[in-house]
Amino acid sequence: MRKLSTEKRAMILTALCEGNSVSATARMTGASKVTVLRLLADAGTLAAQYHDLYVRDIEPSSIQVDELWSFVGCKERTKATKGGKGHGDAWVWVAIDSDTKLVISYLVADRSGLAARMFMDDVADRVVGRVQLTSDGLA
Repeated sequence: MRKLSTEKRAMILTALCEGNSVSATARMTGASKVTVLRLLADAGTLAAQYHDLYVRDIEPSSIQVDELWSFVGCKERTKATKGGKGHGDAWVWVAIDSDTKLVISYLVADRSGLAARMFMDDVADRVVGRVQLTSDGLA
């Protein structure tokens, strides 16, 4: 199996971060789409591991928490009519330090009480001391 050089990996990730599509990135760099997608998956896994390891014991003065809704393939209400193609609704839970804009914690899950509890427990595990929680910028 061929290995990509560090320069080629950097070129591919830079193109993706600049907003180029996978196909355009493959054409620009001469790599296959599968190679671009595998590198993207590896980079995402490493970024998540890095975040989990190093975003700990922080002391923010206030944390803003929010949720974002999206869907994967199809919306939940139309999932049955599409023959089960797609995963339906997805919620991204995110906690941000209001001062530094550091993402303290994030979770992609449903909008259940269990997901909310898991998310807030993770936020609590990452901070030191007492903080003020705000939602949607409201104190």
